[in-house]
Amino acid sequence: MLRTKDLKDGDESCFRRVFEQYHQKLYFFILHKTRSEYIAEEVVQMAFTKLWQCRQTLKEEYTISTQLFRIASTILIDLLRKHQKKDAVTARLDSMEIEEGIDSTNEKMSGAELQKRITKAVNDLPPVRKQVFEMSREQGMSYREIAETLCVSSKTVETHIYKALKQIKKHIV
Repeated sequence: MLRTKDLKDGDESCFRRVFEQYHQKLYFFILHKTRSEYIAEEVVQMAFTKLWQCRQTLKEEYTISTQLFRIASTILIDLLRKHQKKDAVTARLDSMEIEEGIDSTNEKMSGAELQKRITKAVNDLPPVRKQVFEMSREQGMSYREIAETLCVSSKTVETHIYKALKQIKKHIV
């Protein structure tokens, strides 16, 4: 019998049994939802990784399968949202018209200077705040994804981002 407590305690044989018992079921569940083998494989891999990484936060009152499928559903939703955002940004950029005849040399110089200041400001952030900021801005992760990866609350992630932006703004102005 698979017990959440065993998994929470870091029992690798329990994790292997969970993997063997639910891998295929989870894969077909996601495949049915997405009709994409690639997405199903990615989500399943991410779900098992997340299950192991955050095993200490599992709730013993819920079955392992319930928590695993909930993790996978959350990952799938975040993944679909991320792709939807990227598609919207790409469409918006494609629809923008580039104005010709603008002397952009000064703009590029000020843009390069601004980027240098931003980079310095980001490097001056405390380590955890910097990590959260980079996960959000450079890797495009949602607050929920960051929270799950770092095993902290979404509110903590939000606070780190707020403080990081405030500190960066001070460096730039």
